Amino acid sequence: MEGLQKTPLFPLYERYGGKVVDFHGWSLPVQFSGILKEHQAVRTRAGLFDVSHMGRLEVRGPGALSLLNHLVTNQLEGLAVNQSCYTPLCSPDGGTVDDTLVYRMGEEHFLLVVNAANREKDLAWIQTHATGGHSARGVTKHADPTAGVSVADRTNEWALLAFQGPLAAPLLQSLTDADLSKVAPFAFLQHVRVADIPVAMLSRTGYTGEDGFELMVRHEDAARLWERLLEAGEPHGVIPCGLGARDTLRFEAGLPLYGQELSPEISPLEAGLGFAVKWEKGEFIGREALLRQKEEGVPRRLVGLEMLDKGIPRTGYPVFAGDRQIGRITSGTYAPTLKKNLGMALIRWEYAQMGQHLEVEVRGKRLRAQAVKKPFYRRQADRSL
Repeated sequence: MEGLQKTPLFPLYERYGGKVVDFHGWSLPVQFSGILKEHQAVRTRAGLFDVSHMGRLEVRGPGALSLLNHLVTNQLEGLAVNQSCYTPLCSPDGGTVDDTLVYRMGEEHFLLVVNAANREKDLAWIQTHATGGHSARGVTKHADPTAGVSVADRTNEWALLAFQGPLAAPLLQSLTDADLSKVAPFAFLQHVRVADIPVAMLSRTGYTGEDGFELMVRHEDAARLWERLLEAGEPHGVIPCGLGARDTLRFEAGLPLYGQELSPEISPLEAGLGFAVKWEKGEFIGREALLRQKEEGVPRRLVGLEMLDKGIPRTGYPVFAGDRQIGRITSGTYAPTLKKNLGMALIRWEYAQMGQHLEVEVRGKRLRAQAVKKPFYRRQADRSL
């Protein structure tokens, strides 16, 4: 894997049995002990993921809130310090530039966690709107000196671990003096200690459909924190997990993957993310195009599909209603928790009613499927902490 970027946890992968693949230019483990085993661990106990490849972009200074609120579809004005929110970023035509979590670190200090494949594109997008130009060093200043906005790529300064599953909260609580019961979903703490290791940010967020936390830590402390979390969890069946389980878990939970459920050609409204588009906040990039979609009717909709015939609906497979192709599968797999072959498909709106019988072309053969509700899996709302 020469020439690929490596996270600070890369030296540990082999020790834990990691099978490494090229993932958007990063050497990352697709699995350790097996995708199904890791998936089940997260659903019933807890699993630990290295997600350090995700981009971390910092925007700060007077005017940072105004700038970001113009770039994203969600409302940042009411976001309190130590809270985060999920939001798409759109282009003027309503297509999706990326989807991101925005963390409010201070009044005019924000951190965006973006998709690894989009990091450089997102950085340039933010810089362009902050300055009207680009910076080779990845740090720029707002053209208006009274605004003083700086944009910086902090990805290579920090590691990011995701500890996910029903046992994540109690196990993490046993390693910290911070009161995790007071950390609501999408809230976070700054500058805490976990297993006596300094953690810059501890957030109740994740990408698995389970309760859990993400921990941002200095590069030099990442391996030690990884091992301490696994040591604490080992008696309870906690194991390291790779990209494969992360994908099957997010799929069951109906969470979108950029490049599949979202893209420059797919709007947040088509992807079912209308909850993250706040019309009342006023102008933002893409508002006019999205509003036009809303008023005229969204031409395509993302639906869940359950296979009635035996077969797995893979990404890109065409979907038919009679002899008419009406869309394509965006993601599909065998769902381990539900023990069903399921897919998400972007199809013409008139065929998106629940219970609609459709067909998916799998390896040249039409197989029967039925439109069903998403998410396919929803955890119980109660939390142990």
